[in-house]
Amino acid sequence: MKNAKSSRSAISPTREENYADWYLEVVKKAELAEHTQVRGCMVIKPWGYAIWENIRRVLDKKFTQTGHENAYFPLFIPLRYFEKEAKHVEGFAKECAVVTHHRLEQNGEGRLVPGGKLEEPLIVRPTSEMIIGETYAKWVKSYRDLPILINQWANVVRWEMRPRMFLRTAEFLWQEGHTAHETEKEAIAETLQMLNLYVDFCKNYLAMPTLYGRKPLEERFPGAVETYTLEAMMQDRRALQAGTSHFLGQNFAKSCGIQFQTRQSSGEGRSYAWTTSWGVTTRLIGAMIMTHSDDNGLVLPPKIAPKHVVILPIVRRSEEAKEMFTYAEKLQSALQQKQCFGQSISVQIDRRDIRGGEKMWSWVKKGIPLRLEVGPKECASKTVSLSRRIDPVSTKIILPREEVISKTPYMLAEMQALLLENAERFQEEHTQKVETLEELYAFFTPPNDAATCPTGGFALGYYDEQASTQVLQKELGVTVRCIPFDQEGSSGPCLLSGKQTNQRAVFAKAY
Repeated sequence: MKNAKSSRSAISPTREENYADWYLEVVKKAELAEHTQVRGCMVIKPWGYAIWENIRRVLDKKFTQTGHENAYFPLFIPLRYFEKEAKHVEGFAKECAVVTHHRLEQNGEGRLVPGGKLEEPLIVRPTSEMIIGETYAKWVKSYRDLPILINQWANVVRWEMRPRMFLRTAEFLWQEGHTAHETEKEAIAETLQMLNLYVDFCKNYLAMPTLYGRKPLEERFPGAVETYTLEAMMQDRRALQAGTSHFLGQNFAKSCGIQFQTRQSSGEGRSYAWTTSWGVTTRLIGAMIMTHSDDNGLVLPPKIAPKHVVILPIVRRSEEAKEMFTYAEKLQSALQQKQCFGQSISVQIDRRDIRGGEKMWSWVKKGIPLRLEVGPKECASKTVSLSRRIDPVSTKIILPREEVISKTPYMLAEMQALLLENAERFQEEHTQKVETLEELYAFFTPPNDAATCPTGGFALGYYDEQASTQVLQKELGVTVRCIPFDQEGSSGPCLLSGKQTNQRAVFAKAY
């Protein structure tokens, strides 16, 4: 049995005690974000925003490499634009924030009230298909104007009844790509290209494996012909949708009038464009937290960490300060000249006038990959006390200064690989084929009525898309997350309808 001292952790409750509250405590203690007076909205603090900036930097480079350009479209969408695509309106109607007035006025009691009613209400952007479609209709006249490959980085608003920071908030940050193409084949290729780009990013930067495929009929994006998704498994075995890519067919082109002169015509033949949209959000930060973090706080994959290394000068007497900081600065300078993941190693010196233990724990909770402590002994012996975030907090290795400098790039790369390896092993251990509805229920049912015990994961079962999942959702809280592209080529009875089918789907509880 562990003694009280060895079992202490920086985050309370622990994952085992209360996973939902543990998550919120990690967000708080890692100084990623905090609640505001507006329900469902959050302040993203510098450490959390720096993670988003790194995500944005990497993805933006990948978008540019695949021929996309950035632009910006309005936050407000006229209601008449939104009404043109019936399925789209139906899918977002309950989430929309609506602007009906354009100024504030004082009433007889001296209070501010809305005044100046708008002739037409404006929808605060929940997504931009309609307003971008209206813009593309003006830009596209000929097949020579295609393809249009545009991305925008923006904020969106979707009224959220059960908010949770980074996972579901009324306002969040994202990127949304919107493209228009001459042919159906080109548009489908674009949709799949961007899905694969997201899969690669999650795996190789967030160290987060995913299962990916297409959404079933009832889960498609409103107005889409096909929705493709990537689903990650969190440590409580729930699925989290990490990103989506939508093949919109000609639905939005017809609603918005995106038509072009075809290359086969003599000038009179016209066709509607084929369009796509795709995006990821600040939800990726939540996914990363729940994939890697532990009971001491955030654990960051080095590739996406705001800083790779923190140097902690341990100053016990004021007369030692100059020597400690000089030693730390020389170490910082040497490390910053090293490269890892195609960039210079990012190093911060913690100059705060606080106790060494407090310094150390603050960085543990923030998840910085490497902590380097330097005190009088290290200065005298030209050594460094090194700790990796993925090891137990008490683990320290004393190494010669030059060895730390030379090995840091390799240690960061090793940590990135180990985080992915651990996440892949966890997903594999909790992914199981099920052949009957009884097996599915058993997979997701806690043993001995232990409601807090994590159960399930990804269940791969035969599924016919015409079958309803409502009972499954009501009784188990389980949905069909995706129908993977990779199918084994066999067939069997659908778990829900009994109809013979040759495709398996991923069943899971989800965020």
